[in-house]
Amino acid sequence: MLKFGYVAMIVFTIVGSFWLELFLNVGVLKRIKRALLAVAPIFFLFIAWDAYAIRSGHWRFDEEQILGIFGPFCIPLEEYLFFIVVPIAAIMTIEAVRRVKKDWPV
Repeated sequence: MLKFGYVAMIVFTIVGSFWLELFLNVGVLKRIKRALLAVAPIFFLFIAWDAYAIRSGHWRFDEEQILGIFGPFCIPLEEYLFFIVVPIAAIMTIEAVRRVKKDWPV
């Protein structure tokens, strides 16, 4: 069960934020291209950072808590998903607050 620790965190993030798309109609997934363009710079920056840190021996991923599927630069699949799911969840949260609090200054 520990093998799914990182995946569970990603699923928790999806469940915790993506409901906003359905119930508050925040429209982030309707504009997925725009959301992905907003997330892309951070995604590539952090993937590069991960690749450097792994190659340099600064950190590693616990083999017991990941699926064992690796992408380029020996980075686990879950890490790639994290850098997509979490920023999109954050955008959804900001859009939900804007929808609920019309006078919010953002």
